[in-house]
Amino acid sequence: MTLRKVDDLIAEKKQNSAKFAAAYEQAGVDLEIAIAVKQLRDSLDLSQRAFAELVGKPQLTIARIESGAVTASNQTLSEIAQRTHKQLRIQFI
Repeated sequence: MTLRKVDDLIAEKKQNSAKFAAAYEQAGVDLEIAIAVKQLRDSLDLSQRAFAELVGKPQLTIARIESGAVTASNQTLSEIAQRTHKQLRIQFI
């Protein structure tokens, strides 16, 4: 299946199913969060375990966030930002 066909299939499913559309959009948000947390951890040159200790979360929580398996709450992201001395910015674009 070509990329164009996949894009068309996704667009059709999003149009025909509000539940699918919402899940698809949430997956995109989860991926953005996963990438941002991983990049932050990498910029600090920390292992997941050391990063988890720094931010006061279990290592498994960090692993799940970085894999996109869970949606990190605003509270969790805020705590990560505070404990790493970073500013959390949420944007609508």
